[in-house]
Amino acid sequence: MAGRTRYDDLPPASEGGRSGWPAGGLPDNLGSIALQTPERVRRAARLVERGAVFSLNAPLDAFGHEQWGRVLVRRTALHPPGALFFDDVLDGMALQGSSQWDSLGHVGYAPDTFYAGASEASVAAGDRNTIDHWARRGIAGRAVLLDMAGAWQDRGEVLDPTSPTEFSVADLEYARERARIVYEPGDILVVYTGFAEYFAQLSTAQRTEMEFISPGLAHSEDICRYLWDSQFSAVASDNLAVEAFPADFSQENAPFGALHRMMIGQLGLALGELWWLKDLVQDCRTDGRWEMLLTSAPLNVTGGIGSPANVLVLK
Repeated sequence: MAGRTRYDDLPPASEGGRSGWPAGGLPDNLGSIALQTPERVRRAARLVERGAVFSLNAPLDAFGHEQWGRVLVRRTALHPPGALFFDDVLDGMALQGSSQWDSLGHVGYAPDTFYAGASEASVAAGDRNTIDHWARRGIAGRAVLLDMAGAWQDRGEVLDPTSPTEFSVADLEYARERARIVYEPGDILVVYTGFAEYFAQLSTAQRTEMEFISPGLAHSEDICRYLWDSQFSAVASDNLAVEAFPADFSQENAPFGALHRMMIGQLGLALGELWWLKDLVQDCRTDGRWEMLLTSAPLNVTGGIGSPANVLVLK
């Protein structure tokens, strides 16, 4: 995949934008995760200097919100009185209810057209684009963290985690330059907004009243070009959907009104949402290092559409 086709040279997609398949050179079912080659993983492992470990996983019950169809997971302890053991079970667990991955089967580019031309039926049957393809392979590589809240502070402003603020390419570049990051093919881009820690401390009543709003990537083709040409293997954030929300799924604003259609459906990007970044960002602000080794083990759920992230970062 060295020297792969640039975004503007990809073939036009049927409903707008460019198609990352088949000319993009990414394999079926893996998409951008295939950019995490053995050599790139080895280089990322050399970033571990202090042995510091950060979990980017919020509790499974941190973000329950019934209006989103992702209810709070219920855990029941199994312990017969006087027994020497405890077991437990989870009930009603939304695989995308907390810090999570979206598989390539989560959102399609167009009706009955998912990544690499997969049909609705093939995703539903668990044959194409489901989370188990990543789970069997594993996810690992160099992560680079963009502190958007810190970038806003530099400008004397406050990034409101409850606003639909859109991050332009210029905004992302400003955050990259302030962190002295040079992108490398296969990088996992991690974007910090402050949303997760804000939402986690709200009461159930406050969550119920809250609309589906958060800052994130701008709804534009410029963002798609930036993500593709930077050769990211994944893009993750502590917000609701990586992109700014609300999104617009109307045909009038397709395909960039809802950027998932392009990021997943055409570019084959792995997307991580609601990651817990607060502690890692504080550490990066202290030591000035914004690159790190990242590993993740999605649940090996046959035919699964999403998974808890199970992400660790090592510095």
